[in-house]
Parts: sequence; structure tokens; C-alpha cells
Amino acid sequence: MKIPKRHTRPSVASLLDAKSIVKDAQKELALPQRRLFGKRILSLGGLMLLSGCDLTNDQSVNSMLQKISSFNDDVQASLFDARKLAPTYPESMITRPFPFNAYYDIDQVPDVDAANYRLELNGLVKGKRVWTLDELRMLPQESQVTRHICIEGWSAIGKWGGVRFADFLLRAGADTTAKYVAFHCADNYWTSIDMPTALHPQTLLTLTYDGDVLPAKYGFPMKLRIPTKLGYKNPKHIVAITVTNAFPGGYWENQGYNWFGGS
Repeated sequence: MKIPKRHTRPSVASLLDAKSIVKDAQKELALPQRRLFGKRILSLGGLMLLSGCDLTNDQSVNSMLQKISSFNDDVQASLFDARKLAPTYPESMITRPFPFNAYYDIDQVPDVDAANYRLELNGLVKGKRVWTLDELRMLPQESQVTRHICIEGWSAIGKWGGVRFADFLLRAGADTTAKYVAFHCADNYWTSIDMPTALHPQTLLTLTYDGDVLPAKYGFPMKLRIPTKLGYKNPKHIVAITVTNAFPGGYWENQGYNWFGGS
């Protein structure tokens, strides 16, 4: 990125203004939903380098934050290896109880009726577009003991069971050359992932937790478990899946989280 040449030395006043903008940006980045990558590299020189312009107003700061996020996503995507597995653990290391975590309190967990539940597939899908829980449970199942890593700084190990998501997409006739897969949930949450992550061998459409039917607090009737991603990329209470080439964004991603969200 080319840095604009300065023909005159900046005044003390302009430097002070820029430093105050940096402080404001640091306050934003201090929030859990702000980019951790940006938080680590944020400085006056770094801001000017990444933004390629003088930081003199809120629009410039927001533009800088978007560039940092985009740069971070590009770096994470380039480092992602679809063949590399996340660590697995013995059952003796399972965190008990596994923490509840959501953008709402536990008494607001949605009550999904199993008998009437239908998983809908939309977008670039040529095969079966509506699935019942019984049909999903009849598919080949596997389990994993992996670590959930939250952007807030904590982690926990849990045992998840269900259908390998890559296998499900193929059975459903999804176009696996598409760019994205989006998820819509009964608790009004939504997020999206790239197709290489969707096809990763550890990405699991989970129906059980620790050998039992997935509890409501952990995402009944199903949760997408992605041990290669941070927790906010693991949607719960999934009711619809969309395969698409149009960038879908996400609930937290649209508020400042990195979209790629690699752990």
C-alpha cells in the first residue's frame, strides 16, 4: 500500500488530534465484539499505514477499522488449511458443566417443537430441501471431543455428535463450489461461513451433546460445531441453511466481529 508523501511537517495540533482519534478507536476495539487483530496492532503509525490516509474524522476511523477487518479476514483465509484438524481430547477432559453462552439470558432460550421441526435448505441446492429430525438422525453419525473457544477469552471442551456437514451438503444436493453457507436460527441469530470451512472434516451438524439429545441451552434441535472457528461462528437452533455466492454477513459480523472468525 502506498503511503501519501508529506511535503510539510505535521503540526503539533494535528498530531494531537490524530492521537485523540487513536484513543477513540482503541476504546471501540476494547469491546469484545471488536477486532482482536486490530487491537493488537493499533497505533498512530499503524492506523495511518493501514488506512492510507490522514485520520481526521469518524469516517476515516471507521474506514480504517473496515480495512483492518478485511485484511485480517484475508490473512486468516490464506492460512486456513482444509486438511488440518483441530485438536481433540479424551472424554476425561470434558468441561462439566459446559458453559451456556448467548447474546441473551438462559431463560430466553427458544423452545423448538421437535415433532414439527423442519430444517429448510435454500439457494444453490438441487436435492432435498426440507429435512425432519428423524431423517437427520438416520444419517451416519459421528462424534468429536473438541475445544470451544469464545472471543470473550474463555474456552471449554465438549463432546458433540451428529452428521458431518460435508456429507450432509452432498446428500442434500448442495452446490459445493458455491462461496458461502449461511445459517438462520430460531433465536433470530444468523451467521455464515466459507465453503472450505463447511467442507472441513470436523465441521459437524450436531444433534447430541455428551451422548444425549442436544439440550436446548446448547442449541436444540441442532448446532453447527466448527472447532476451527471461534464460538460466534457456531450457530445454535438452526432452522434454515442457505448455499449462496452472495456474501451473507452475520449478526455479530455486521457489528464488528471478523467474518472469517478462525480460532
